[in-house]
Amino acid sequence: MSRAEESADHCYRHPNRQSFVLCQRCGRTICPECQTPAAVGVVCPECMREQRANAPRTKPQVLTRVKRMSGAGAPVVTYTLIAICVVVYILQFTPGIGGNVTQALQYAGAYSDPVLFQPWRMITSIFAHASILHIGLNMYTLWIFGQVLEPLIGKGRYLALFLMSGFGGSLAVLLLASPLQGVIGASGAIFGMMGAFLVIQRRLGGSATQLLILVGINLVISFIPGFNIAWQAHVGGLVVGAIIGLIYVETRPRSRRPLQIGLMVALGVVLVVASLWRVFA
Repeated sequence: MSRAEESADHCYRHPNRQSFVLCQRCGRTICPECQTPAAVGVVCPECMREQRANAPRTKPQVLTRVKRMSGAGAPVVTYTLIAICVVVYILQFTPGIGGNVTQALQYAGAYSDPVLFQPWRMITSIFAHASILHIGLNMYTLWIFGQVLEPLIGKGRYLALFLMSGFGGSLAVLLLASPLQGVIGASGAIFGMMGAFLVIQRRLGGSATQLLILVGINLVISFIPGFNIAWQAHVGGLVVGAIIGLIYVETRPRSRRPLQIGLMVALGVVLVVASLWRVFA
């Protein structure tokens, strides 16, 4: 890697920090500490100072307070996903409606019945959980990885990674297990985050040994009899997440942004077509 390419992968204000999030105004690389949320993407400190200097000073104080509470580079998408899962879990165990909520959200055999075609279950199943231990472990892992991964790749790409990896986990269950097997949980999406982070770390020259060990341990646990874990969802999410991580790394420059969007759309189409083929074949 040339010196120019190497510096492009590091924050221009902190040369020892890797990142591949660009300022939306000047295009320079900025680390999470230097990112300030803008209307679209994030901007660097210099561009933010220039923007504030030229903007009329009529912003409502409430907006300023909300931005201050979120903080520059704060993983708000991660917080939102955790909040949704917690709210859904509370509804699942609310007397009178809990069973209906779980039935409506989980991936189940209804998806394999053309009469009751309900493809949204491939996504909604991500937000439902079976027990307090189940949601506790998943949300803790989501919080740990989200704090690092969301500021690194940006909020939009992070959300796409989470949802598509979750879909990939559901697809693997559909392809490798019984179509009538009910599955819930964010594990597939979280394994997708692990896969993406692993690829990004390796491609940017970072150490990934500890992450490899963590992924390996979790995969082994998935296959232990009696744990009632859908290993198919873990493997499917991991594979899809790794593919998405590779797309993000290889299309990092702004000039390749259209290619990145095109590849993500193509991957989404492949996942949907594969699920439809399994349903109607």
